[in-house]
Amino acid sequence: MQFRYRRSYQGPLQALIVDWAGTVVDYGCMAPAAVFVDVFRREGVEISVAEAREPMGAHKRTHIAEICAMSAVAGRWRGQHGAEPTEADVDRMYANFIPLQLECLSQYSGLIPGVLEVAEACRRRGMKIGSTTGYDRDMLAINLADAERQGFRPDASFCASDVPRGRPYPHMALQNVIALDIETVAACVKVDDTVPGIEEGLNAGMWTIGLAVCGNEFGLPEAEVKAMPAETFQRRRQSVYRKMYQSGSHYVVDSIGDILPCLDHIQARLARGEQP
Repeated sequence: MQFRYRRSYQGPLQALIVDWAGTVVDYGCMAPAAVFVDVFRREGVEISVAEAREPMGAHKRTHIAEICAMSAVAGRWRGQHGAEPTEADVDRMYANFIPLQLECLSQYSGLIPGVLEVAEACRRRGMKIGSTTGYDRDMLAINLADAERQGFRPDASFCASDVPRGRPYPHMALQNVIALDIETVAACVKVDDTVPGIEEGLNAGMWTIGLAVCGNEFGLPEAEVKAMPAETFQRRRQSVYRKMYQSGSHYVVDSIGDILPCLDHIQARLARGEQP
């Protein structure tokens, strides 16, 4: 008779790895969406905010390329320019995107409610805090400086321009594992407000928590969310929950301030020998 044994980690959680816009800063993930719309408008092509948000979480150049690949956007581009968008067009728009995004980032750098409390609770548990973003290093530097002034500073931070491939590839998450000196990816939790960000964590072999309301998928500033009629809020909320669970997220909550019970549940699952 033959047996196969499976090795499983049963120790404590070691790291929380968070996204930036829509997860720890910029409630509603407003800054990049507005700039993508502006960049395409400067090319004579109107895109909707929903179209601008669709690839959110990816490297920003990749994001622009994915917007261009949408059939409706490509049709408008052909109507304006007489040809399909090219790699040169994507490069030009990305070059235009960078200064526009840098200029407005600090306007949207307020911490999302619950960030400081969650960070403190994680550190009490002995967890380190890492971060990943689809922004480049200069954009990340602005977020880091603005967040630190408000009391939040992760132990490691990596952006899409630091690695060979951005999300949904796991490269940024795994760079955090190395920088934070983490024993195993099974001891890590990735928190994100976008599907590519959840896929990043899954591809890295981590537990994942999706944020449904405070980020890109809901796509509204906090004041507008609070003013929304209850029935409308619940309908939109349920739609985002469904989408994030279908993407493979282990847990979905409204906002980062709601993740601590998830961490308790993950810890209990690890103690039982479960893996991500």
